[in-house]
Amino acid sequence: PVQYQEKYYKDVVERRDEGLCKFAYWNGFVVGAACARLENIEGGERQRLYIMTLGVLAAYRGRNIGTQLIQSILDHYEENKDGEFAKVDEISLHVQISNDDAINFYTTRFDFVKGDMVENYYKRIDPPHCYLLYKKLS
Repeated sequence: PVQYQEKYYKDVVERRDEGLCKFAYWNGFVVGAACARLENIEGGERQRLYIMTLGVLAAYRGRNIGTQLIQSILDHYEENKDGEFAKVDEISLHVQISNDDAINFYTTRFDFVKGDMVENYYKRIDPPHCYLLYKKLS
């Protein structure tokens, strides 16, 4: 439900970490994208992967594109968990409370846990509240 300015996507494309920002192509056109970032928590002693966005064009939904995009980020973590992701112990995201499809997607396909509700998280969409979804990583 969140729409981003074109600049957001240009910034994502220019990021150097290809393992955390992924695009799905069909016949040369982008049909889906996922982007995560590394965040410090608790004074930098621990880190988490934060999923900033996941989107698949409506005509391409139901074809496991979103699943493959998120799985590729998780695979990148697994391949690098002893190196650059050594301090990472969870992956998380915020989901609007009315977005049942997204909540079900993450909780059923990837075993995320629905955490606390955060009131007034979103500024330009209604309802403005969200849930924090998270998954502990090894």
